Amino acid sequence: MSGSLSAVMAALLPMGEALARSPQPPRKMPVLFIGHGSPMNAISANPFTQHLQNWGSSLPRPSAILVVSAHWLTRGSTGVTVNDKPSTIHDFSGFPADLHAMQYPAAGHPALAAKAAALVRSGQAQLTDQWGLDHGTWTVLHHLYPKADVPVFQVSIDYNQPGPYHYALGKELAALREQGVLIIGSGNIVHNLRATVRGAPEGLMAARDWAQQFDEAAKQALLAGNQEALVAYQQLHASAKMAVPTPDHYWPLLYALGAAHGSGPARQVFEGFQSGTISMRCLQWDA
Repeated sequence: MSGSLSAVMAALLPMGEALARSPQPPRKMPVLFIGHGSPMNAISANPFTQHLQNWGSSLPRPSAILVVSAHWLTRGSTGVTVNDKPSTIHDFSGFPADLHAMQYPAAGHPALAAKAAALVRSGQAQLTDQWGLDHGTWTVLHHLYPKADVPVFQVSIDYNQPGPYHYALGKELAALREQGVLIIGSGNIVHNLRATVRGAPEGLMAARDWAQQFDEAAKQALLAGNQEALVAYQQLHASAKMAVPTPDHYWPLLYALGAAHGSGPARQVFEGFQSGTISMRCLQWDA
């Protein structure tokens, strides 16, 4: 199903009215950026996944979770999933059978998804049930919310658009925080699969020099609240072309930055590298 926004909004109006009658107003949610790394993190016990589990226990319970994942790219429009029961997408190959068998059976939230689409002013939003939860979403939510008892929907990345567009769209989605929606950008600040180091230990010092340098430059810009420098990441450091050879994994950070606009600098929740060239840096902007 891909329908006009007005038609779907009309169909979902009773659900929206029910939300409006909720006896307790939703709590404003924080914004997260998560460096998700390999799909193997879903079934691995390592410092990153252990930290995700601890982090999840400290987070408030949202009305729903909106994820902008590096693994849902569209062209010419912004997709918003409106599924009642989004499927678990195994968008990878060559991994163990138990990983391919994993499911994350969270419900969707069509009413809030429609509200998200209605907030988009920077471009065209398209409601769809032709996508589910890709591994940029479910492999991290498996650790943050292991019971899969919070509704989840995704917003795509329009690959035709430049960085400032994605930052602006994140700002447009920020209003959902007031309705109890936890907004998550899932990608990696440094992500270069062609230069990975086989068998590299985890940690900052195990990364290639240029990867460390770009990650540190991003960290300092985040601590300073320098969003302009982060949006124009190509000029952030001389190593930008190696650290961000394609923007798909970096752009989720811009959605998080936009959604967190006005919340102050990010808290550095986790830092480290996997495979020498994948930054696992995680961030939180408090409500």
